[in-house]
Amino acid sequence: MTCIDVRELCKAYGARRAVDHVTFTVRPGRVTGFLGPNGAGKSTTMRLVLGLDRPTSGTATVGGRPYTGLREPLRTVGALLDAQAAHGSRTGRDHLRALAAGNRIPVRRVDALLEETGLAAAARRRVKTYSLGMRQRLGIAAALLGDPEVVLLDEPSNGLDPEGIVWIRELLRRLAAQGRTVLVSSHLMNETAAFADHLVVLGRGRLLADTPLQEFVHARVRPGVRLRPADGTTPADLLARHGYDAVPDASGRWAVRNARVEDIGRLLADAGVPVLELASVEPTLEEAYLDLTSAETEFAAQPQEV
Repeated sequence: MTCIDVRELCKAYGARRAVDHVTFTVRPGRVTGFLGPNGAGKSTTMRLVLGLDRPTSGTATVGGRPYTGLREPLRTVGALLDAQAAHGSRTGRDHLRALAAGNRIPVRRVDALLEETGLAAAARRRVKTYSLGMRQRLGIAAALLGDPEVVLLDEPSNGLDPEGIVWIRELLRRLAAQGRTVLVSSHLMNETAAFADHLVVLGRGRLLADTPLQEFVHARVRPGVRLRPADGTTPADLLARHGYDAVPDASGRWAVRNARVEDIGRLLADAGVPVLELASVEPTLEEAYLDLTSAETEFAAQPQEV
């Protein structure tokens, strides 16, 4: 079982700690979403795991070893940190062939990955002619070249079109189902909710959460109910008498916080209040994430009066 183990990891730049005593484990067989505001320390942590930076203190290991101590690193860990890393004058195929040759990987693996990532038709074009989405696909192909047990991807959906986003989502789920250890950094909450089983969340270099995704969401945001009464009926007084807070919107619907649809439906039925719409509103990862990190955002735009 090949895990990523981070223990009391610190990285300081002068007086500033980019990573501050962070401890977590990324386990096989699931996709772990790696979240946090800009400047939270996600990219620094991934660089420390990959041996690209040296920690000030603490450890980051893969299968119990530091990355620099792995005998065949590309066969153990595949990573995408920067889609712009490929040399622009090389073709996509030559870029992968060079990586394969340096790691004793058969060239047939290159051709298989060009097909899998949808780049076969552009394989002999120079990388500098590739769009951002194509460069992302090439970076993912490079990460998977050694058929690694561990995969780290930083913002893999960046630049992908809708078909590409569906493809990367399915790819991540498939890698996890094969028993691999998958860590994915992303700012796209809806996408993370679609592929992640587990979350690790950083804020200002510190660990804020290390928990299954559904537990994270339901611990921070309660479900609600959306209803639309018939004939302009106002349910606020009725709901308030039973301890519910209902807020109207411009469309004539009402949002009832911290409520279950079956309880509200029964209450309205007993009171003889006709409704045109009654639906459950499930909490989202975005709501839970913003609730947790609202005080941890280092770079935030301030609203201005117009």
